[in-house]
Amino acid sequence: MQRQPEPFLFEKGPQAVVLLHAFAGSSNDVRMLGRCLQRNGYTVCGPIFTGHATGEPKDILTQGSPTQWLQDARNAVDQLRQAGHEQIAVFGLSLGGIFATRLLEEDSKLAGGGVFSSPVVSDHDTNVPKMFPKMAAHTYRDQHFDQDQVDQSVKWIKQRLPIQLGKINQFSSRVRRELSQISKPFFIAQGGQDEMISSQSGARLEKMLTSYGKKVDYYFYENASHVLTVNSAHHQLETDVLKYLTTIF
Repeated sequence: MQRQPEPFLFEKGPQAVVLLHAFAGSSNDVRMLGRCLQRNGYTVCGPIFTGHATGEPKDILTQGSPTQWLQDARNAVDQLRQAGHEQIAVFGLSLGGIFATRLLEEDSKLAGGGVFSSPVVSDHDTNVPKMFPKMAAHTYRDQHFDQDQVDQSVKWIKQRLPIQLGKINQFSSRVRRELSQISKPFFIAQGGQDEMISSQSGARLEKMLTSYGKKVDYYFYENASHVLTVNSAHHQLETDVLKYLTTIF
């Protein structure tokens, strides 16, 4: 069986960054960005959301929940504070961005942060219902399940996935309602060729935040797909995140 991804803590300087991964992803989503930030003097924490990266996609639905994932994100911040880091920023990719945004709403001691390709403000029109079962089937085949086992497991997932997606939508609605509570400059990155969420998601979030008088750094990568941290935009994203961090620390 393949070795599963693990959370990371890349230690360097006193200023620290939490990086939160995507739905059905892992710390590997943000590991490359984490190493870049470490090379530039930051300590970086990349947790793994409960139920993720276990080798069993069903765990995301049975062990995970928005409530639990928010706690996972809070725990990552607490871990850094207990290690003596007082200046902390938090960013999230896709689903992780919803929780990064929530932390910035509820924790005024954070220095800042933001989102990469995140459906904080969306019409709930995502490709997750189609893509997650496909990803799960691929995972099971990698583990040499026979086709009957794959079909049964994917059927189970398809039956239960809408319930969890509904809970995520409820949670993100609450986050949207409380955007005015954000007190620090906010970073938004969005790809123009996003295959998972609307490529307008970042612009909608920027519009809402600026309507509340918030300072926003908005970056649009016209030719980039969803996972900005590893795709064709990742070098530019790293440059833009580093530039933003110099303005908040």
